[in-house]
Amino acid sequence: MIDERRWYAGVDWASESHHVFLTDENGRRIGEKIFRHSGEGLAEMAVWLSSTSGGVPAQIHIAIEVPHGPVVETLIERGFKVHAINPKQMDRFRDRFTLAGAKDDSRDAEVMASALRTDLRCFRPLAVADPVVIELREWSRIADDLGAERNRLTNRMREQLWRYFPAMLDLESDLGAEWLLDLWEIAPTPHKAIRVREATVAKVLKRNRIRRFDAAHVLDVLRKPPVQVAAGTTEAAAAHIKTLTARIRLVNHQLGEAHRQLDALTARLIPSEENGPRQRKQHDVEILASLPGVGRIVLATLLAEAFDALQRRDYAALRSLTGVAPVTKRSGKSCIVVRRQACHDRLANAMYHWARVAVQRDPRSRSKYAALRSRGHSHGRALRSIADRLLNVACAMLKTGTTFNPSLAAEKTP
Repeated sequence: MIDERRWYAGVDWASESHHVFLTDENGRRIGEKIFRHSGEGLAEMAVWLSSTSGGVPAQIHIAIEVPHGPVVETLIERGFKVHAINPKQMDRFRDRFTLAGAKDDSRDAEVMASALRTDLRCFRPLAVADPVVIELREWSRIADDLGAERNRLTNRMREQLWRYFPAMLDLESDLGAEWLLDLWEIAPTPHKAIRVREATVAKVLKRNRIRRFDAAHVLDVLRKPPVQVAAGTTEAAAAHIKTLTARIRLVNHQLGEAHRQLDALTARLIPSEENGPRQRKQHDVEILASLPGVGRIVLATLLAEAFDALQRRDYAALRSLTGVAPVTKRSGKSCIVVRRQACHDRLANAMYHWARVAVQRDPRSRSKYAALRSRGHSHGRALRSIADRLLNVACAMLKTGTTFNPSLAAEKTP
């Protein structure tokens, strides 16, 4: 029997053009060409790879640093085997070709093609993602961006209120709350707060369903002795806040829409009963959502950014991606364990909040956290241990297809 022939290509991508280097299975250079980043250019790249090698797309393995985008999608859609490599690994492979540290697009494309041929195990094969997952990933990142923008705007609003109207800061810690924005509009300055009627404030509280205090209490807080400021400061700060409130309201609306989209897309990942009751995907969302500490944002981030690893139930990969797996540096008698920095930032942030809420909601996580803290671990280190345990539990539940049972966990607690 004759082994199937293979060809190996490296694609050094850029914003305007992509450098492609093609070799055969023996490492012999077959061709090299630059393609423009356009629909026509990417189509020409796919045709050139097939015609120059003389093989079918399934026999051509392509290495690239970026694991997503139009280049990857074009090649995968045409049947090529695309593999991704971390840029840091790429730097190490480059040292095999030059010790002087020289770098250019042609050499990088050649290095990737050669490394893929000799060290295929170091590359990660790529596949077309589920369309729902692609949408979920985008909306999850949109929600993160909107949340960060909301924090920036509210921090600026807090700074301006601190200048001339600090009494309003005593009413609400979340300055982006709609009721507080409505309240500021009717009482933007200490002088106007003295003149506003109690019935007007009561309407604002009723419209926003605020029941933790009444209108009289709000007015008592707003009518505290104001800060003495220079002439014009109050007017300037109020004008600044007026521009901020309009943007905060817009971000609030967009953030609410993003959250609704996350809920809808997450629900779409659960197949209906007519698709078969024993499909693997049917229970994944429900299983993850049943774990203590998992809410809308954490669930969407896990499904969006670690979908492949979750489908494989790959606990080791999840530990590395989320940053809960420590890094050990051992040499001779020296052994140092440090926090993993090479991880997915969004997943690491999601794991932090997952573990933080689990400590508040789950008795077993709370007791483990207390034990770790008593041993001298820092808050972050203890939460990473909690997150590591939760990932292990999640993978075990996904393998067995069972949801989280708090009573069962309590029975196993020593």
